[in-house]
Amino acid sequence: MTKECPQEFIDLAHRLANTAGDVIRPLFRQKIEIIGKDDASPVTIADRNAEAAMREIIEAEYPEHGIFGEEHGEVRTDAEYVWVLDPIDGTLSFISGCPTFGCLIGLTRNGVPILGILDQVISGERWIGVNGKTTLNGEVVKARSCEDVSEATLFSWGAELFDSDKGDGFKRLYDQALRKRFGYDCYAYALLSTGFVDIVADCDMKPYDYCGLVPIIENAGGKITDWEGNPLTISNPGYVLAAATTELHNQIIKILA
Repeated sequence: MTKECPQEFIDLAHRLANTAGDVIRPLFRQKIEIIGKDDASPVTIADRNAEAAMREIIEAEYPEHGIFGEEHGEVRTDAEYVWVLDPIDGTLSFISGCPTFGCLIGLTRNGVPILGILDQVISGERWIGVNGKTTLNGEVVKARSCEDVSEATLFSWGAELFDSDKGDGFKRLYDQALRKRFGYDCYAYALLSTGFVDIVADCDMKPYDYCGLVPIIENAGGKITDWEGNPLTISNPGYVLAAATTELHNQIIKILA
């Protein structure tokens, strides 16, 4: 399956990111209502309105395409092309006034991610991975060359990983890594693609959390899979592991096992 993405879809992805940013930016560090979802995670009008605006554009331009969004559900996810949207990945950071959240836009073809955008609307940073390269505001970026965990910087979403069903493996990885940080949401993956972080390990990831990240990591020279080393598609949510190099990734898979 080719991972080539037509230019018209790349142009649309940028348009979606611009639209979402116009909704999100004015609401940052404002006193807005925080709504609790069924899983106890927070959501705001910024999340919901940004996704609704993106969906409206997709429906108008490509009504045959599917959409898988965090806030407004799934339509036509059996289509050849499916847009996977997380308007604010890191809502807790957003409502805390911390600019490490991101708008994630992914496009899958037959379930395989072929395009990804991470847009940080406050700092004005936009990563896009597509067609063999990852760029940050138009400049090509690359993951750095790190081949051993003992020299690596590890980022993870939270200490909850220690108490997960894979906690023993994560503790081994944590103990062996040189530097560790928690938090940063999707921004950690952007830092990996730009050569500042070597490993990101997360759990309980949904398709809208990772589909936009896969092309960013892969086109920057890194590797991103589940914790067993399986490729990430729209249909295998759960644990996600990203590494700066294939050699480092292979070493981590053995540690986690």
